[in-house]
Amino acid sequence: MKAYQITLSLQSAFATSLKGDTLFGQLCWALRNRLGETRLNECLQGYTDHQPFAVISDAFPEGYLPLPKLPGCFYQLPPDEDRKAVKKRTWLPETELQQPMKQWLCQSVNAKTIASGSEVRESDAFMPFRVHVATKHSNLSEKHPQPHNTINRHSNTTGENGFAPFSIDQEWFSPGLRWHLYLLLDTTKLSIEQCQQCLSDIGQFGFGKDASIGMGKFHIENIQEQPLPAQDNANACLTLAPCAPQGLSFDGPNSYYQLFTRFGRHGDIAVHQEGKPFKNPLLLAQTAAVFATAPPKSGFIGQGIGGRGELSKTLKATVHQGYAPVIAVYLDVDANVGATSMSRLAQANRDVGVAPTKQLPKNCFHNG
Repeated sequence: MKAYQITLSLQSAFATSLKGDTLFGQLCWALRNRLGETRLNECLQGYTDHQPFAVISDAFPEGYLPLPKLPGCFYQLPPDEDRKAVKKRTWLPETELQQPMKQWLCQSVNAKTIASGSEVRESDAFMPFRVHVATKHSNLSEKHPQPHNTINRHSNTTGENGFAPFSIDQEWFSPGLRWHLYLLLDTTKLSIEQCQQCLSDIGQFGFGKDASIGMGKFHIENIQEQPLPAQDNANACLTLAPCAPQGLSFDGPNSYYQLFTRFGRHGDIAVHQEGKPFKNPLLLAQTAAVFATAPPKSGFIGQGIGGRGELSKTLKATVHQGYAPVIAVYLDVDANVGATSMSRLAQANRDVGVAPTKQLPKNCFHNG
């Protein structure tokens, strides 16, 4: 598979986070709509047998990578900073990747630092928010409620019960800031030109929730073939997207990750097909996990989920990206010697807010 770095400029507010697994799902729909369902099925051949045609990362601020979620014993703590300030350091400059992992926390920055360094240009849209962010630079994004009202579609009014307002959060990102994502692509199944066109289709129509009312629009500024960053003498993997590590025989005691439940739902025309639009929930490891396993030559770890009616009764062929692009890193496992006592773990939790987790049992994809 070939590795590409894609640069995005966001053109509107978003109602769905730019996560790799969600983006892969929309890529499949865009591929079907542009090239046909037969071509999509050809690309998905072998997807659940560790032969994905594409693996997509989350979107990150240009020039930065997510700081690994590790206990404090792995890091040298910044001097003269309180616990709250340390926990806000969540982004590592790519230029510091070759530094020993122990120094990463000191080299990392918070979201305010990145937002304050972005340049606002006249070509960037959403004027009201642009002025607000340009003066505050408080974060990479801010959420603002958008008021709506319940409408009776038969009468085209608010109905007999009168005014029924509700609001939906919209996430506005710092203008002038570019975003990077990494793509691993099997060009024997899908060319980079075809993939770029499908991703452009997503950006023009809108990504995720409320795309039909203008949310989730982006523009692809650049795509270039570029190998994934890596450290020398790597013995572990830093994930760049949510993934499914279940049953993959990683070194559990030396792997660190946060769990979350993905409550997925179908998109595109599947929303209107017979059956429910909701998929079965999945238990995944969050982005920026560190797994103690030899970095694979393929550039990704994880597994494809579904494909046999496991995820959806509406579309039995539904699959989910349980793969994640990875950065090869060197994890000093000796730093964790003696850190298994409750007192040391409690100190680690206070420092960084993350504790080491146990290996997930095999086939525990579904939560509940």
